[in-house]
Amino acid sequence: MAETDQERTEDPTERRKQQAREKGQVARSKEMGTAFVLVSAAIAFMWFGDWLYEGARNVFQTMFTIDRQQAFDTTKIYEAFGIAFGFIMWPVLIIFAFVLVATFFGNSWLGGISFSTKAMAPKFSRMNPLNGFKRMFGIQALVELVKAIAKFSVVAVSAYFLLKWQFVDILQMSMGQMPNMIGNALDILLWMFLLLCCSIFLIVVIDAPFQLWKHNKDLRMTKQEVKDEHKDTEGSPEVKGRIRRLQMEMANRRMMQEVPKADVVVTNPTHYAVALKYEDGGSQAPVLLAKGTDETAAKIREIALEYDIPLVQSPALARSVYHTTELEKEIPQGLFVAVAQILAYVYQLRLFKQGQAKRPKKPDSESPIPEDLRY
Repeated sequence: MAETDQERTEDPTERRKQQAREKGQVARSKEMGTAFVLVSAAIAFMWFGDWLYEGARNVFQTMFTIDRQQAFDTTKIYEAFGIAFGFIMWPVLIIFAFVLVATFFGNSWLGGISFSTKAMAPKFSRMNPLNGFKRMFGIQALVELVKAIAKFSVVAVSAYFLLKWQFVDILQMSMGQMPNMIGNALDILLWMFLLLCCSIFLIVVIDAPFQLWKHNKDLRMTKQEVKDEHKDTEGSPEVKGRIRRLQMEMANRRMMQEVPKADVVVTNPTHYAVALKYEDGGSQAPVLLAKGTDETAAKIREIALEYDIPLVQSPALARSVYHTTELEKEIPQGLFVAVAQILAYVYQLRLFKQGQAKRPKKPDSESPIPEDLRY
């Protein structure tokens, strides 16, 4: 059982993934980055190649038309270099920026953008020769060897078929005339380069899911680690239980402080007790100030007696109010008639104590309560 608990069989939690990302541990595919760099370079040369060609032609034209007198004049030489640099600068910068954006996108597509100072910190374990030998002859090294052989095989086979496809056109270039022959050769070369680079995506299709699987596998957790993390994030059951008890005690204390404000306490008579208040002349329905069962109900009755609040026995009404009404909320409309009878009795009892009315008759303990509100 202990061995089973130590096996990393559980999928990583979100917190484990976030901690790994903070350490710079994210899924990466070097093959994807390489493929994006090569393909973007091929596309950049196809789009901006004419501009680069014109710039290079102007550079050669400028540099090869310098006469002997200008060649020995440093001022003229610097001017010529400045003009040549102006011809070639913008196409080179555009191509470089295009490839740079594609490189960033290709390397961040899998795993997203991650910047971690922890990953930049030196690790002395990497300087251990034994760990180096393990990396050289481990499973990861074997996987990289297989990938290298696969890349070589895919590129070699793709190059063979591309050469076979363009073999006739390549032979016909020998019968062409300058400078058209150079343009045709460049077109064939660029298309072959682009298709050859795209062939690397065959490796990416396999490598990217593998890297995701390996990253998830490396982050797997034992059952005990999952339990410990749950305790750290959610708290131990003992602490949570204690917090709940303290919260209930505080809520009960606040609730008991509201009992003296009640107009009447309806009881079961012993198991349930609810304290109700109604603002005379107000538009609101009676409000539940306190409720409880057993010990809490006894405490409510004790406070009611202390503050001379009438206690009225109505088991069905007490249970219905307890189960259907939240604290400081109005009672349901279906209980209005039953509660109105209780309040009318309380008001008449108050007048009787003041000597202004006869002793009222106690309301029927079986109050008129709808079936859907009975408990």
